[in-house]
Amino acid sequence: MASSRCKCGEIDSPATGGARTSVKRSTPASKPSVSVKRTPHRPASALIALLRGVNVGGHKKVPMSELREVLSGIGCRSVATYIQSGNAVFSSDMMPEEAETAIEQAISSRFGFAVAVVVRTLAGWRAYETASVFAEAQTARPHLLLLGLPKRPPRPDAAEKLRVYAKAGEQIEIVDDGIWIDFATAIGSSKLTPAVIDRIVGSTVTARNWTTVQKLGEMARALD
Repeated sequence: MASSRCKCGEIDSPATGGARTSVKRSTPASKPSVSVKRTPHRPASALIALLRGVNVGGHKKVPMSELREVLSGIGCRSVATYIQSGNAVFSSDMMPEEAETAIEQAISSRFGFAVAVVVRTLAGWRAYETASVFAEAQTARPHLLLLGLPKRPPRPDAAEKLRVYAKAGEQIEIVDDGIWIDFATAIGSSKLTPAVIDRIVGSTVTARNWTTVQKLGEMARALD
């Protein structure tokens, strides 16, 4: 199956009906390999992690089997990954911000390069799934509808400024911290490049298409 390149640091397979998906699960780890600061007395819950810009064009190679080992090594449980663009669900007692820092440090230690990581709770993910942004694109072209998640809240004028670069019929809406872009016809030729999006939003943005958003929600709910 051909892949479609995401302008915000992922390669997603379109995963059309009947397509075989790549979901892999880890084996249990005995002890965290690095010291992780945790919020005391917080019950474990399902978290979703997105890595920015791995396994794209031969750069920043992070095999998903090794990513599962990294996550298990910092104490994450029931770790599962989805396709090769750096998507993982797991159970942890860490807060999302703590998990982001721990994963980034563990990846740097394991692979020798920096990778930005965005982590969201299952409750937050459900809000993205039910936002009903660009409903027609969700069914007609899910591989061209992207949800971008920033490291920090988007600037108040981000949507307006991003629309200046929508030269090929792209539609843009920001709901809470979710940056929705319907690329309409193509992603690779769009003026909405990762550099443009990061600069206007005000922090690193990691994006996934609607098919991946749905799949990760399904996987996380299985842990809850």
